[in-house]
Amino acid sequence: MAIPSQTERFFRALYDAFNARDFDAGLASMHPDVNWPNMVEGGREHGHAAVKAYWAKQLETIDPQVEPVRVTPLGEDQVVVDVRQVVSDKDGKVLSDDVVQHAYTLRDGLIERMDVRES
Repeated sequence: MAIPSQTERFFRALYDAFNARDFDAGLASMHPDVNWPNMVEGGREHGHAAVKAYWAKQLETIDPQVEPVRVTPLGEDQVVVDVRQVVSDKDGKVLSDDVVQHAYTLRDGLIERMDVRES
């Protein structure tokens, strides 16, 4: 079994923090002016406070769980993570179970931007 790279460990820790709803730990991996997609209302969220508020609002109606399947660095500042994303409603009924791609841009070793792509 291969030893995970530093990049893979970094992103697995991010997803683990999100799944545990430890938003402060997840935000610690992000640049202070992070640019994050708002997948519920459209548009983008900018900065830690806005991303944290978006996540909290999202969790009022759904329960997403995200599991990185593959982490692929594309140079020093680009990473694509194939993610199994299971979204349930608040009663536990699965609404979707898909694999998507999260594309990240890094700056100073922190996440500066995230985009979601269909894989």
